[in-house]
Amino acid sequence: MDSIANAPPEEGQDQPTIDERRALVSRVAASAQFSRSARLRDFLLYVGNQSLKAGCPEIHEQEIGAKVFGRSLAYDRSQDNIVRVNATELRKRIDQYFATEGAHETLFLEIPRGVYKPVFHRRTLQSTGKSELALGPQFPALVGHADVIPATTLVPRRRTSIFWAALCLSLSVACIVLFQQNRSMRKALNTWDGKPALAAFWGDFLRYHQQTDVVLPDDSLSLITDLVHHPIALGDYLNRNYMREVESSDLSPDRKFDLDQVYSHNLITFGGVRAGQRMLAQIPAASPNHFTLARYYTADAVKRNNVILIGGKKANPWVHLFDDQMNFVTDFDSERSIAFVANLHPKPGEQSRYEVSYDPNALVGYSVIAYLPNPGGTGNAIILAGTDSDATDAAAEFLTSEVDLEKFQNTLHVKTLPYFEVLLKTSRLSGTSLSSELLAYRTYPGLH
Repeated sequence: MDSIANAPPEEGQDQPTIDERRALVSRVAASAQFSRSARLRDFLLYVGNQSLKAGCPEIHEQEIGAKVFGRSLAYDRSQDNIVRVNATELRKRIDQYFATEGAHETLFLEIPRGVYKPVFHRRTLQSTGKSELALGPQFPALVGHADVIPATTLVPRRRTSIFWAALCLSLSVACIVLFQQNRSMRKALNTWDGKPALAAFWGDFLRYHQQTDVVLPDDSLSLITDLVHHPIALGDYLNRNYMREVESSDLSPDRKFDLDQVYSHNLITFGGVRAGQRMLAQIPAASPNHFTLARYYTADAVKRNNVILIGGKKANPWVHLFDDQMNFVTDFDSERSIAFVANLHPKPGEQSRYEVSYDPNALVGYSVIAYLPNPGGTGNAIILAGTDSDATDAAAEFLTSEVDLEKFQNTLHVKTLPYFEVLLKTSRLSGTSLSSELLAYRTYPGLH
């Protein structure tokens, strides 16, 4: 019978696109196989992203040692085999992914032994004459061996009956799946029915018909920033320099171990997750979207796609790309251990700094919403940042509320909102739910 197998790309076959390969690398890196191994995840992301660059002939061990493992560019590979040892484990975990949660993938990734550049190819149907599911050169069959019944003993009528029964069952399952997908799609497409303010804003945000990336914050980074007592720049975040600096610092071995443990886990606050869910609910099923973490996001994606960045620059350094465009900026005073929003150019009646209140009877926080063009000018960007995770969720709630957006439209006397920034005050009195109040805003109609 036909079985699914990996085959190297051949002339004339459908070749995987760069976007398909990049998405596959992200899915593998975000899988359970890499959830507790940040170094192997960085290894995979580095070689995966490097392989997508035009004209990349090969990726060398020395390069990986320097870029991923913090070795000097001239380190002696004969005395330090860290790359080779980790490459062996990396290949095992990639194999595990495609044998388990990635068993449904139609695109396959492997790093052949002796090289470090990933190879991508599609799984294709090929006749093997074996009754087992072949998943690739290094995967065992996933079905057990049954007793073989000689073909001559099968009654043709019985075989025909089994065939039609199986076909009917398959069609029934397919109908159920299609029904559920159609129902979900209709629901998503009707998200804005009867909500003109939401339809106007989200229709404008999606007008470029680009993929929308929802990027969750890296709260592990936020905790590391608190422990090392200094902010981390976007460049250091992307090349992982901040962890190499920790390793070479004069911190105690125990503190270094603690920081490495924090880095090895993808910590995300509940408020950040809820904000991401609210955003995804506004994107129609017909519009492509990608849900990812700040740690796995890429510079070319933020320049090319619509992007929704959740969290301030402390937990989501991608926000730094908009520093020269934003007036309201979430920040943290490490000396006083207090979060605040800086108002860089206060108008009459506004404060230059809005600090949170930690009074248990009246908790007060602040949220910033920014709607701007993406850095490449090819799509739009939304930034949702709060002085705490509840405030971040409140910012997302504002953008998904027909009442709040309609009030904002009426304040500006417009039907279609221009690019803007909003500052919200969030409060929770003892025994009450979280509420928000519009404090200040800026509009940038000239950017459209």
